[in-house]
Amino acid sequence: MKNIFTTIAITVVITASAQEPWTMERCMSYAAIHASSVVRAKWDLESATATRNQAIADFFPSVSAQVGSQFSWGRNIDPETNTYNDVTTFNNGYGIYASIMVFDGGQTINRFKQARNERKRYVNAVEMQRDDSAIAAMMAFADAFYYQHSIRIAEDRLRQSEGMLTLTTTQEELGIKGAPDVAQAEATVANDRYALVHQRNMFAQAMLSLKSAMNLPVDEPLDIDTTYTALPTINLSESAENIYSMALSTNPKALNAQLLLTTSRNAYDVTKGSLMPTLSLNAGISTSYFKNLSGAYSVPSFADQFRNNRGEYVSATLSIPIFEGLYRISSKNRAKYAYEQAKENLLEENRRLHDEIASAVMDRDGYAAEIKSLKTKVDADAEAYRLNSRKYEEGLMSLIDLQLSANTYFSSRVELLQKKMLFLLKDKLVDYYKGNRLWM
Repeated sequence: MKNIFTTIAITVVITASAQEPWTMERCMSYAAIHASSVVRAKWDLESATATRNQAIADFFPSVSAQVGSQFSWGRNIDPETNTYNDVTTFNNGYGIYASIMVFDGGQTINRFKQARNERKRYVNAVEMQRDDSAIAAMMAFADAFYYQHSIRIAEDRLRQSEGMLTLTTTQEELGIKGAPDVAQAEATVANDRYALVHQRNMFAQAMLSLKSAMNLPVDEPLDIDTTYTALPTINLSESAENIYSMALSTNPKALNAQLLLTTSRNAYDVTKGSLMPTLSLNAGISTSYFKNLSGAYSVPSFADQFRNNRGEYVSATLSIPIFEGLYRISSKNRAKYAYEQAKENLLEENRRLHDEIASAVMDRDGYAAEIKSLKTKVDADAEAYRLNSRKYEEGLMSLIDLQLSANTYFSSRVELLQKKMLFLLKDKLVDYYKGNRLWM
């Protein structure tokens, strides 16, 4: 019974959690985990890990064991007399061999460094894909957020125009307004209804884009949190240059360019080492067993032959590359060009990062100033619309002039909503460039 109550409680908690509106951070976190690009990047990381482990194994000696058996019949050579005979024999050989590279021009150590840094690059690539997926979800969430609030503004405007239609119809019945005023009011209501339908369609498309960015199934319910959050205050002491200096050591794109330069340098060192001589040590031990299967020839026992036929060897091999059709030199040159290209790529990525940060800071500060002015404008337009509505009710203003006032007021509200969302996006990007996570 206790387990049943526990299961019911867990189910209730999960259901309640599933019904909670999705915040922007929750959508971003989901996208950062479930995006297909992130999953592919994780498999690339597993492959890079296997390559790193293989490079570590190159430091150990190679050891191999060999067992061979051979039946011979017909004309062959007697191993004892070294003369031809016509007998059936059986040979059995055993051996263990080991080899270790002593010097290879630093190729092994540089291959390990390259594989290690390449794995770091793929670890960083996973984080980069997570950030890109989270940013895509953030942008899609902002669009959905904007259109849902646009629906509310459109609904508010439709209510206002329907109220004006009711008032105009009543005044027409009283002889205060004429049929053209009623027709104009009906046209306004029809236009506002169309605008509301259009905003709802745009919201549906934005929600579809959000699910796609999150890699969430289309038929999965998704209710986003549309409550306004307090706009963060801007720290005027932080500049784009200060943020850029922090981003060089934390931003995944900057780190990727730096790691790419390092791995290119390691690859270049590997090719340079291939031009140098290599020295390896070899050792082995072997033994054999022989038996004549023809006639009554008596041979020593397997144990005696296994012990008496045993032999050992130790050798050193020095290999000096002289000429291979310029293959090694061409490989070194290609690696050098790739290294120089990686240097230029690092400069380009850092320049692009600097420009992105400067643009994000400039946009954020600009939107903050615009929001402050737009708030004052919205309040003024709301008051003007209220007074003009009173004038229209008293017959002191035409419906067309009232519509112009309404257009100004509701357009200001939409523009303020847009600037708020743009400010929040840019502020999150600036915070991201400072090294903070985009999601919790």
